[in-house]
Amino acid sequence: MNRKIPLLHITILFLTFVGYSQVPKKTLQTKFSDEKIILDGKFNEEIWKTADIATDFVMIAPDNGKEELKERKSEVKVVYTNDAIYVAATLYDNQPNKISKELTTRDLFATADHFGIFLNGYNDGQQEFRFFVSAAGVQIDVVYTDSNGEDTSWNAIWDSHVEITNVGWTVEMKIPYAALRFSSEKTQTWGLNFYREIQRDRQQFTWNLIDNKIRTEANQAGVLSGIQDIKTPTRLFFIPYTSFYLNGNNDEKTKGEFKGGLDIKYGINDAFTLDAILVPDFGQTAFDKVELNLGPFEQQFGENRPFFTEGTELFNKGELFYSRRIGGSPTLSATLNSDEEYIENPSKVNLLNALKVSGRTKGGLGIGFLNAVTSQTYAKIQNTSTGATRTELIEPLANYNVLVLDQRFRKNSSVSFINTNVSRDGEYRDANVSALLFDLKTKKNTYSLSGDYKYSYVNDYGGFNNKKGYNSSLNFAETSGNYRYSFGSEYVSSGFDKDDMGIQFQNHYHAGYGNASYRILKPTKLLNSFGVYLNTYTEFDNRTGRVQSANLNLQSNFTSKKNDFYNIGINSRPIDTYDFYEARTENQQRFLTIPKSINSFLYFSSNYNRKFAIDLNPSLGFANQKGRINYGIYINPRYRFTDKFALIYEFSFNKQKNNIGYINENNTLNEIYMGRRDRTTFSNTLSGKYSVNNVMNFNLSIRHYWSYAEYNKFYTLQDDGSLLENLSYTTNSDRNFSTWNLDLSYSWWFAPGSQISILYRNNAGAYQFGSTLDKNYLTTLKENLNDRSLDHIFSISIRYFIDYNSLKH
Repeated sequence: MNRKIPLLHITILFLTFVGYSQVPKKTLQTKFSDEKIILDGKFNEEIWKTADIATDFVMIAPDNGKEELKERKSEVKVVYTNDAIYVAATLYDNQPNKISKELTTRDLFATADHFGIFLNGYNDGQQEFRFFVSAAGVQIDVVYTDSNGEDTSWNAIWDSHVEITNVGWTVEMKIPYAALRFSSEKTQTWGLNFYREIQRDRQQFTWNLIDNKIRTEANQAGVLSGIQDIKTPTRLFFIPYTSFYLNGNNDEKTKGEFKGGLDIKYGINDAFTLDAILVPDFGQTAFDKVELNLGPFEQQFGENRPFFTEGTELFNKGELFYSRRIGGSPTLSATLNSDEEYIENPSKVNLLNALKVSGRTKGGLGIGFLNAVTSQTYAKIQNTSTGATRTELIEPLANYNVLVLDQRFRKNSSVSFINTNVSRDGEYRDANVSALLFDLKTKKNTYSLSGDYKYSYVNDYGGFNNKKGYNSSLNFAETSGNYRYSFGSEYVSSGFDKDDMGIQFQNHYHAGYGNASYRILKPTKLLNSFGVYLNTYTEFDNRTGRVQSANLNLQSNFTSKKNDFYNIGINSRPIDTYDFYEARTENQQRFLTIPKSINSFLYFSSNYNRKFAIDLNPSLGFANQKGRINYGIYINPRYRFTDKFALIYEFSFNKQKNNIGYINENNTLNEIYMGRRDRTTFSNTLSGKYSVNNVMNFNLSIRHYWSYAEYNKFYTLQDDGSLLENLSYTTNSDRNFSTWNLDLSYSWWFAPGSQISILYRNNAGAYQFGSTLDKNYLTTLKENLNDRSLDHIFSISIRYFIDYNSLKH
């Protein structure tokens, strides 16, 4: 096939629409102050009396472009000193008693009014540091990029104060230069925008209009001018921490353990920051939501460790970095003789230390470097006859690296290079993956052309062959207006492998896709929002040309005038497809035929402003195979008793009847066995919070998950992907898995950046294979809560933030 002609057409079309933006930008002039400014929300200092005012905010949702009401006008002033930016906001409200002000933990947008300031020290339209304060005084800080949206994992040290008045509410903020990034120019021009949210009406406003006809936000900011002769202070912060853990269960004596370590943050220059962790302690991170996994691929978990979530926007480019690989499961398995058993077989590898350097130059070049080292890990094995013990290496000393170079230009486009590398000590598997990415947008942000080329090289160990492979994609999109569309393609070779530092489920395929959508940009008499979306995706195996995946999906969502959200959709597989992974054969040589299917769903989410709100999500699907259906429901009620106390319950039930899946294989007969099964899954979650104030919180999280699969018929997989009933296979293959987790925690931010946290945790899990199923829910729950099953952990952790500049004085 000649692929040059479509690419040429796309390029010509893209260049045709390159133009200059005519969107006006507001400008606010700031001024210097040497006064001591007290954050009290009263604005009594002299400098506030002469500072310029930013006003005339414009609605961004639901009625994009509508001016704010005079009785709810917003007035904001900005001044600067030698060490910080100060913000004074007066937010008028003709019904101050109706201002929403729910308390919650830091970095959570609750049912509350909010005010925010967006700052871009380079005024390049690419990245913003956003600082929000709720009417309850809760701080939220995020890094925003158009590609990744708001990243709440980033945390800065800044100060704020809120006052509720008889005419509305006021906000006063101090944002140290150490929390920002900007050039060393004598005269500074920054990107600036202000944000206000009136929660009871679900209305959002900004000072400089963010036009919803254009997908980008950061490029629609206003301008802050007048900053001169400022210097970034020494950005050197130490965060020492110490923890105590008390562990106990029915089988082992209760034992205590002290841990300690240090985080270091250092500003190398105005643009670049180094973060390092020495002797890391992640014992209080949130638990993983483990599930019964009957498929051919590993379960993917989110990252909960702060070091790997804070400020990682650069490292996530190209989807080559899955941080759970660092300190994850060992890559090797010990070899046991017939008379041996494990005494210790660690499921995790210890992280010794890690550091990352990231920042962006005045010319728009972003540079990111991450390095982590994990320790050698051994399994301990005992001879059951003699009692002799030995150890066997299951993970060598390993070094993980990520390098990113990201050049931004024209305020909305970029070209990036990414490299990931894993080196293991000795004659073990090493891996290297490199990628070149581009994301080009017209200056009016109406069209985009993006793509990538990735190359992997794996130097394997033992008798395994080294591997080389590549992955390439191209996408074109119309990104503005009521009607939008995109289309693209992807090619992945057989040898492409990014799994050592990324996560990859498939290779040796090529795919094409297209999307089209329509949305209203302004409310109507009946609806605040409305959209219709059509998506199609087709994937082919490179070796045989067979269709691996085929999806045609249609859905619509809308928001009512009462701000209730509705979503309805149909997902279909219009043709039979061929699954090369379910059979679990080497190099995916065998395949299973997957029948045509159609699934439907309905989702409803009531307005969270109400004390009682609920989410509902029923679903129903049918496959073109006798008796093969699936259905389920998700129910999520929540009740806000007060602004301090709230409970949220989640229940989900899913039933798959006559589902087909892998059971086992017989290498001697060269046979693969599949089973017809009924799978039932229950999940119950209860979470609650009690906020004493805006820096002190109690949180509760309980989860019980139970899933079982009952096999009722067995088959032998045929070479053409069909199934032949196997009456001689009688092995009990039923599965039963349940898990219980409970976290009760207390957190107190007793000083900026400093925290005391106390956690009580208990957990249990049970997995059964090939045994008689007990399908009584209460029996399963009782078994999880039995003292013989539960592990108990009580921990106290103290982190203290030390600013080098404070130590100097």
